[in-house]
Amino acid sequence: MARPTPAATRHMLVHPQFDPIALQLGPIAVHWYGICYLVAFGLFLWLANRRIVLPQFVNTGWTARDVEDLLFYGVLGVVIGGRLGYVVFYKPGYYLANPFEVFAVWKGGMAFHGGLLGVISAMALFAKLRGRRFLEVTDLIAPCVPSGLAAGRLGNFINGELWGRAADLSLPWAMVYPQSGSAVPRHPSPLYQFALEGLLLFVLLWVYSRKPRGLGAVSGAFLVGYGLLRFAAEYFREPDGFLGLLALQMSMGQWLCVPMVLAGLFLMWRSTRDAEATAHQRTTNDPADR
Repeated sequence: MARPTPAATRHMLVHPQFDPIALQLGPIAVHWYGICYLVAFGLFLWLANRRIVLPQFVNTGWTARDVEDLLFYGVLGVVIGGRLGYVVFYKPGYYLANPFEVFAVWKGGMAFHGGLLGVISAMALFAKLRGRRFLEVTDLIAPCVPSGLAAGRLGNFINGELWGRAADLSLPWAMVYPQSGSAVPRHPSPLYQFALEGLLLFVLLWVYSRKPRGLGAVSGAFLVGYGLLRFAAEYFREPDGFLGLLALQMSMGQWLCVPMVLAGLFLMWRSTRDAEATAHQRTTNDPADR
């Protein structure tokens, strides 16, 4: 791709380079990314409370207190899992050599797939302690997650990080990221992910989950939907410089999406199979058929 001339660069969109600190109160700095996390947690609380009034959750005794407890468990899962996921999936060698850096979360470094594993572990613990089925818990929270993802991607854009791959000069919304150290126009990939993994996935899951579904169907739909949309968005996102593209010219993010999609398809298949088996059993046991 040809390097843009200085004259052409003047007519391109340029990342605004927001100050990452939204508010400074003496020694206390409030970062935009932290605000995005708070928005994500607030949206989860609001949306989950809207879901527990649906008949399928009212009938199983879900309460607003349960939602508050879920948020507590979820926050721990996101923070711990997201950090450990970044350490293990992206820079294991570095952190093995510098183990105390694992705790330096203020320097950045969180991974969605690690956060997902952390949330899954936290929800498994919640389910065990409350005597509920694990997939019942994840079916409740799955449609509430994409709004939080959208908030996180907005934080990525404000911070000017995770910029996209080089874009064609004719792309109207191609954006120069001065943080990248070049004047190459790029795809604003955090905004792509905001629209796909955040808004689009939220609408699809929210509509799909309004009606009662088989156990695990909504959780499976989330895994499939996120995995496919993230896989597609990765084609526009610049791979991590210390990793580059891996086997089959796929990024680490794409490879991590593969087991997600497979697991989601399995959950949806099993849910359909169980629903059909239950319907068949009811028909067999109906006295009118004897």
